[in-house]
This record gives sequence, structure tokens and C-alpha cells, in this order.
Amino acid sequence: MSANKKKGKSKYTRAVFKRELPLHLMLVPGLILIAVFSYTPMAGLVIAFQNFIPSKGMFGDQQWVGLQNFSYVFSLPGFEQALKNTIVIAFWKILLGLVVPIAFALLLNEIHRNGFKRTVQTIVYLPYFLSWVVLGGIFLDLLSPSTGIVNQLITALGGKNIFFLGDNRYFQPTLILTDVWKNFGYGAIVYLAAILTIDTDLYEAASIDGANRWKQTWHVTLPGMRMIIVLMLVLSLGNVLNAGFDQVFNLYSKAVYESGDILDTFVYRLGLIDAQYGPATAVGLFKSVISTVFISVSYFLAYKFADYRIF
Repeated sequence: MSANKKKGKSKYTRAVFKRELPLHLMLVPGLILIAVFSYTPMAGLVIAFQNFIPSKGMFGDQQWVGLQNFSYVFSLPGFEQALKNTIVIAFWKILLGLVVPIAFALLLNEIHRNGFKRTVQTIVYLPYFLSWVVLGGIFLDLLSPSTGIVNQLITALGGKNIFFLGDNRYFQPTLILTDVWKNFGYGAIVYLAAILTIDTDLYEAASIDGANRWKQTWHVTLPGMRMIIVLMLVLSLGNVLNAGFDQVFNLYSKAVYESGDILDTFVYRLGLIDAQYGPATAVGLFKSVISTVFISVSYFLAYKFADYRIF
């Protein structure tokens, strides 16, 4: 009897594998791309521990310096400020990148005119597809202190011109708000999809119990979105030291290094402009280690307190 069970289970396993083989094969191109562009370049991390000279090759007769590159980078005058700016900007982007899409999705879900709802959804989603190269030029024109439409509106209302992209007081808020504006439409669609999976019987039961729309949102909708909210939070915490190189690089200038210089732009100048490849790689490795720790801790906390797991 036991042998028959094992034989039956083996046949079932082979049948399942044969049925799912095309799906597994579809993963192969993605796995190849990950191996080539994500894992193979990790061999270059050895540069962080070398006095790297490009002419000798990465695995040539390079001088090994241990943690000297890390000590050198941490002692540079601009590193501490760049790290602080990165954490502050990334924190607000993560926070508002969760709150704003959730709030917008909840509001949009209350609209029952499907045509208007789809139109709004499409409009707010479009900026997500535009690169910061394009948006950078647009915002440079819109926020210009002399000819920008925003400052023209401010002066028309009796205010004074604001140099949004050239004043350290306004540069960080400008970065954060423009990034939220660009990405909240995509996040809202993700949360709307989560709302659609909630059983409508729960709303009917809550309504019978006397719950108004606000209480239904608080006690039914938000708990029903909990898993996707936790997922997006866990994924975003892995980018806690990625404040958005594309955006900052296209909008910042030397005048706002104090508030706008982040680790990625710091590494860009250190490695590609000053050709200090070892210290630049050391910063990249430092970022990767910290990000790995954050995403691991956040995943553990999500599993412990929200019973959430990816696998």
C-alpha cells in the first residue's frame, strides 16, 4: 500500500512539473538577466579593499589595503552631510510614498462613476512613466525664480520669489514633494487592486451593525489592505539609503550641496569625476550592507507582528 502511494505521488509530481514547465521556462530570461547584471558585478566589490589602479585589472597585481578605503571615506568632510541628507530624504519619501497613495486610493474608491474614476486614475498614473531627465527640465522651468509659473503665481498673490532649486531651505521639500507627485499614482493603483479583493459581505455586515463610511474604511478596508501595505513597506525599507539619484542629479547644483547632496551623488563625484574607485566602491558596499540589514529586520518584524511572509 505504501509503495502504491509513493508511486501515485511520484506520478502526480511529474504531472504537475510537466504542466508547470512552460511557466518555469518563462522565468529563465529573467534569471539570466539577474545573474548577468546583479550577481556577476558583485565580483567588483573587491575594489573596496584595494588601492585600485584600472590599468592593472580588477584581479591583477593590486595593492590590498583592508578597510583603509572605508576609513578614508568616513573621514571626508562631505560624507556625514550626504549620509544625513540621504536618510532624511529617503525617510520622508518612504513615509509619504505610503500615506499619500493609500489616502488617494481610499478617496478614489468612494467614487462610483466608473468613467470619471478611470480618467482620474489614468491622469495621476502618467507621470510615473516619465523619466527624471524629462521631469527635471520641466521642473526647472516651472520653478524658475524669474520666469517660472509657480513664482509668477506667488508674486501675483503678493508673495516673494522663491528659489526652490537653489535655496537649501526649500530644496529638500521640493525633492520630496515632486517625487511623491510622480509616484503616488502607481502606488494608488496597487492599493486599489488590494481594495477590490476585500469581500463585499464585510461592508454589508458593517453597515447592518451601524457603521458609517468612515468606520467601514477604518475597520474593514484598511485591515483588508494590511498585507499589501506591509509588503510595500518591507520593499521600500530596502531603499532607505537610496534617496533617488536620477531625481537629485537632474535637479541639484553646488548651491544646494548642503541639503541635496546624497550618497549616490557623492559616490558619482568620488568615483567617476575624481577617479577614486576604491573609496567609491566602499561607499556602495556600505550602502548595500545597511540596506540588507534594514530589509531583513523589517521582514522579521512584519512576520512577527503582522504574520506576513513573502515565502
